[in-house]
Amino acid sequence: MNSIMNSTYLRRAATFCAGCALTVAAFCGGQNPAIAGEQHNIIANRIMQLQQSSQRWIEIDLSRQKLIAWEGNKSVYAVFISSGKSSTPTRTGTFAVQTKYRVARMTGADYDVPDVPYTMYYDGGMAIHGAYWHNLFGNPVSHGCTNVAVNHAKWLFEWASVGTPVVVHKSQV
Repeated sequence: MNSIMNSTYLRRAATFCAGCALTVAAFCGGQNPAIAGEQHNIIANRIMQLQQSSQRWIEIDLSRQKLIAWEGNKSVYAVFISSGKSSTPTRTGTFAVQTKYRVARMTGADYDVPDVPYTMYYDGGMAIHGAYWHNLFGNPVSHGCTNVAVNHAKWLFEWASVGTPVVVHKSQV
């Protein structure tokens, strides 16, 4: 019984500390402190809400180039990603999976990629998807999407559903 109470207490304390750290980071960094602080607070509050639930959600940490699948406050899957390069950055914020496609065609001004596997759009044209055309995970190389290896994209696609929250942020490395 004591170990359960200690475990619950430690989880709540860790969640509180994480929220405090994100709040402090929001006020201490960024080009425009008012706007950056507001967005960091929104993201920090959303993370705390999701960790206090039993809901499935996806965290994308752009600073660490890592995606973590969560069920409440328990991480269930973690992979390296390739997010947007500096000229085509991945937007930060709180989103939700809007649509899912086993295979999609992705086009832009300077690319046309057929048969993109396990695509989950979460913010307009931004998606989490498999990338068969490179093996540079851990490095920002995309046009704004979140690239993962195809086998990881398949797992995420099967685990997540339309409506699954997606939180994209930059951590203090």
